[in-house]
Amino acid sequence: MRAEKKLLTSEYVSRLNGSPFFIVAGYQGLKVAHLNELRKRLTQAGAEIHVVKNTVFCVAAKEAGVTTGLDGALTGQIAVITGKKDIFVTAKVLKNFAAEFDKLKLKFGYLNNERVEQATILAYADLPSLDVLRAKLLGLFSAPASRIAQVIKAKSEKTETPAA
Repeated sequence: MRAEKKLLTSEYVSRLNGSPFFIVAGYQGLKVAHLNELRKRLTQAGAEIHVVKNTVFCVAAKEAGVTTGLDGALTGQIAVITGKKDIFVTAKVLKNFAAEFDKLKLKFGYLNNERVEQATILAYADLPSLDVLRAKLLGLFSAPASRIAQVIKAKSEKTETPAA
């Protein structure tokens, strides 16, 4: 392998090891302006997209520990999306962008070294964000306590009223 390819491979290995997930997408037919718009949206979501050669990415993925599911899956022009945050926000950005510009085709992804198919990635996009889930969970925990406080307050107000 040439020195340039070794450098690219090591760069992709560090990206894959630094991200809890990656998503592979086909971008054939997507204009440069649209790809730049996608880059901007993904950056706001805490992710990044990189166009990569199939052979270089295959070697990098194997070096990063992804040993299954890549045979024959890397065809055509591919871009790899990685991120530091959760996959759900990134999936939402990709789904919305793919609906807007039908040239972006999600292929598959990996989450914690487990292969994730396109349908699962699209299902992740429909889930609420982690912050929303935390708020709902907090609401569930605090609801019984506030209900008990309301009952106690109502009971004490009822007993305090003087009888006429």
